[in-house]
Order: sequence, then C-alpha cells, then structure tokens
Amino acid sequence: MFVVVFLLLAVALTGCNQSPKNGANSSQADDPNRQVKVQQTAPQKKEIQDAEGVAQRLEQIATSIPNVESANCVVFGNTAVVGINVPEGMDRAKVGTIKLSVAEALKKDPYGVDALVTADMDLGERLRQIRVHIQQGHGLNGLGEELAAIIGRIVPQLPRDVDTPEADPSDRPGAAVGQPNGL
Repeated sequence: MFVVVFLLLAVALTGCNQSPKNGANSSQADDPNRQVKVQQTAPQKKEIQDAEGVAQRLEQIATSIPNVESANCVVFGNTAVVGINVPEGMDRAKVGTIKLSVAEALKKDPYGVDALVTADMDLGERLRQIRVHIQQGHGLNGLGEELAAIIGRIVPQLPRDVDTPEADPSDRPGAAVGQPNGL
C-alpha cells in the first residue's frame, strides 16, 4: 500500500514539474509584463479622397443591377450612402433581393465595401436632394445633419449601445401622482 501511494505521489510531482512545451522559456511564461502581439485581421476603411468620383462610381455600380432604375450616392467624410430606386409596386421580397444584389456588387469595390445601401423611397429622395445640393456647390453644414438622420434610419439600434440615465422613481409607468412609490 505504501508503495502505491509513493508511486502516485511521484507521478503527480513529476507532472507538475514539466517544462513548457514548444521551446518556451519558463521565465517568459511566468512574466506578468509579457505582451502578446496580434495582427489585426479586419480591413481598414479606405480613405475617400475624391468624394464626387466615388459617388459617381458607386451609382454606376448600383444602376448596373437589373431592376435598379436609378441610384443616388452621397459621400460625407469617409462614409458613402447609396439609395436605389426600383420599379413602383414591386413586392418587398423582390426589393430585398435587389438591395442585396446591389450590396454584393458594391462589396467588390474598395470604396463600396463599406457603403450603406437603402431602397427606402423616402430616404432615396432625401439622398437625391442632398446630391443635387452638393453638385450645386451648397455648403455641407445642414446637409451633414440630414445625412446623419438618414444613416440613423438605416443602421439598426443595438440595445447594448443604449445608455439610459437613472430614472426618477416617480417617472415609472404606473406611478400615481402624489402617492409615494406608485401606491
């Protein structure tokens, strides 16, 4: 019995005392200040130098897709928003398919890969108006706010991004006026 316990203890101690594998230095493995370098895998957004040229190119790509009657692209900073117009009365599933086809075509373009695509008629009209104002040389101050509103309608709201301030208990739904704690 004593021999069995001794052998188990010896095996356990030798297992805990093994050196690091793959030729790693034990001083490196124990160093709390050691840093691991990781290469970034996500491609960076390509810097847009010629906004007008990029807008025209993305519009051409979008209109090359069947059933896209016209397209309007607005570039603001490093973001492109492409609004497409499809035949009136088309069912939603078909519009979604066309929108996906446009997105796939834009994905092949270095500037289009990060573009936002919408088939919403209201947003498409707003983009057209912004595009006309830009082509006429109007300032971008008010247009930036309009474009931000458009992007806000396209990009979904993620619950984790919502910061809610601490609410006053009297502001709770069901809280009666003049009664403490909604009683």
